[in-house]
Amino acid sequence: MPDTSRNDHSLAGAPIRIEEVRKVYGDNVVLDDVSLDIEAGEFLTLLGASGSGKSTLLNIIAGFIRSDGGRVQVDDRDLTSVPPHKRGLGMVFQHYALFPHMSVAENVGFALKRQKVRKEDVRRRVGEALEMVEMGDLGARRPADLSGGQQQRVALARAIVFRPRVLLMDEPLGALDKMLREQLQLELRRLHREMGITFVFVTHDQDEAITMSDRIALLREGQIVQVGSPSQLYDEPSCRYAAEFIGVSNLFSGSVQGGAFVDTVNARQYRLPDRFDAAGGLLMVRPERLGVTALGAAAPPTSCDVVEGTVIDCVYLGSDRSVHVRTDGGDELVSRTPVPRAPDGIATGARVNAFWEVRDARIFA
Repeated sequence: MPDTSRNDHSLAGAPIRIEEVRKVYGDNVVLDDVSLDIEAGEFLTLLGASGSGKSTLLNIIAGFIRSDGGRVQVDDRDLTSVPPHKRGLGMVFQHYALFPHMSVAENVGFALKRQKVRKEDVRRRVGEALEMVEMGDLGARRPADLSGGQQQRVALARAIVFRPRVLLMDEPLGALDKMLREQLQLELRRLHREMGITFVFVTHDQDEAITMSDRIALLREGQIVQVGSPSQLYDEPSCRYAAEFIGVSNLFSGSVQGGAFVDTVNARQYRLPDRFDAAGGLLMVRPERLGVTALGAAAPPTSCDVVEGTVIDCVYLGSDRSVHVRTDGGDELVSRTPVPRAPDGIATGARVNAFWEVRDARIFA
């Protein structure tokens, strides 16, 4: 849900309704009757692998691609047949497309001048937009004199100078290095809170989606697999694809029989958490919820389920340590523990118990 801590102008955003939108190229169904409601002022991310349809959906909202069915509404206005330049939506692309012969301020104000906005208003609005992206003192520079992150800020200022109620972003951080991406992720969150407008963001990067979004819509092969908050998609995935796409998952195959989950690979029974899918065929435990202790060491708590295995790798990750275990049934599990709390005496080849609290497991179809 949208962040309720925003300023009074949080009502500036517009709601978006996508109803049974379909797009087909030849025999390839890119979007298969997709429906989605995006709340006013929300930061929603369209997440998925390459070819999932996320960018196509964003471009249909923007009007750059015409759908083969369904409709798009923004603030109860049907935009399905409205050309892009009349939709009043801001758009930021992965490639900045700045005019190299113009200054930063001229790039940001170019479209306003084309619309014959008064010079003093152009100057004021360009200044406000540049201040919002923390580029207020660089208006006289040319794009060639800027870093990649600064150029992306200019592209962002150009999109918000119109004061749109909706801002669409198609992998705008994809060309930046990791450190700069993480910095701009936080800046986009700040900008979203300050402006209060509706953000629709496209990415294939799960960490990026989790960091920034109010909600995430996960797409696969032209369909929405699951919609929810980052914590809902991470802690309560609706299916195997969601569990494996968002984060790392330890998955056990089996079935719910009576009062237990029967693991068909490791020939063991595990207790059921309070909430589970009665038709569940998969039990999931996240790596940070999976503990590892050497056989013969202190037994895991009685509130835990346990499976035996052999350590096949230990990886130092800086703040964390990752231990990879192959169970006697052949499943490969990953445990991730902060370094100060990492268990001693665990090395490649060691026999171990892998264990988890019953309440930390998730069972789904």
